[in-house]
Amino acid sequence: MTILEAILLTVITASTPLVLAALGELVTERSGVLNLGVEGMMIMGAVCAFAATNLTGSPYIGVLAGVVSGAAFSLLFGFLTLTLVANQVATGLALTILGLGLSGMIGESFVGLSGIKLPPLAIPVLSDIPYLGPLLFRQDLIFYLSIALIAGVNWFLFSTRAGLKLRSVGDNHASAHALGINVLRTRYLAVLFGGACAGLAGAQLSLVYTPQWVENMSAGRGWIALALVVFASWRPWRIVAGGYLFGAVSISQLHAQALGIGVPSQFLSALPYLATVVVLVLISRNRRMTLINTPASLGKPFVPDR
Repeated sequence: MTILEAILLTVITASTPLVLAALGELVTERSGVLNLGVEGMMIMGAVCAFAATNLTGSPYIGVLAGVVSGAAFSLLFGFLTLTLVANQVATGLALTILGLGLSGMIGESFVGLSGIKLPPLAIPVLSDIPYLGPLLFRQDLIFYLSIALIAGVNWFLFSTRAGLKLRSVGDNHASAHALGINVLRTRYLAVLFGGACAGLAGAQLSLVYTPQWVENMSAGRGWIALALVVFASWRPWRIVAGGYLFGAVSISQLHAQALGIGVPSQFLSALPYLATVVVLVLISRNRRMTLINTPASLGKPFVPDR
């Protein structure tokens, strides 16, 4: 049971950044904006969180720095795509490339330095429950935030007037504008939230998952998060199932290599991305369900009438 507990703990740690990044992208896409810059925002969150932690000695300041850096990058994306009406796909790809390069430059002086890990927060009484206690109630702050954000976003989208407005903007921005909804403000706030979540996911990578800075340590997780949004059919609670499924696949290949299973290590390392492709192919076969759940204005530019 100790071995199983250790495996489950690593699955939770590996899944949390996927859940956070996918949740932020879900809100962004629900508003009708397609942000392919998640990978760049994650890596910027990782390097800024590690740098701030190393310079101040406080991992909590590092978490804040990661969130702020992701949000700042998302504001740049919002300015280019919402204000200047640049192509969303091209802009997202450009920001990903920019984030990977800029993070390497910022983090050059931090390579090889030992990091400060975000400490776990044990919930009294609950953390003493056998097996479940260490798994669910003796985790770090970012894990608890991920669960709270999932519940909060689900409530916001489907139980509040503001959430209804955001979904209406994503489904038909022209009609929403005609009804007096400020489409650009709504989308800016959604993009800002998505960037903050991506930055928080990056902070988790450099402060919890691997408490150190390694160039390109996001390793394609931003792209997996984009696939998770489609996998979840733009529903917050399904993000949890998808995130932990992909996290389990990522961890399984590490344990398979440790056990010496006779499979090429390159194939095992490719398993998470292979699983992403397989899931997307299976989902695309049900075009009716995909069309029903996809925001109708996703990726379409909006220019208000003057």
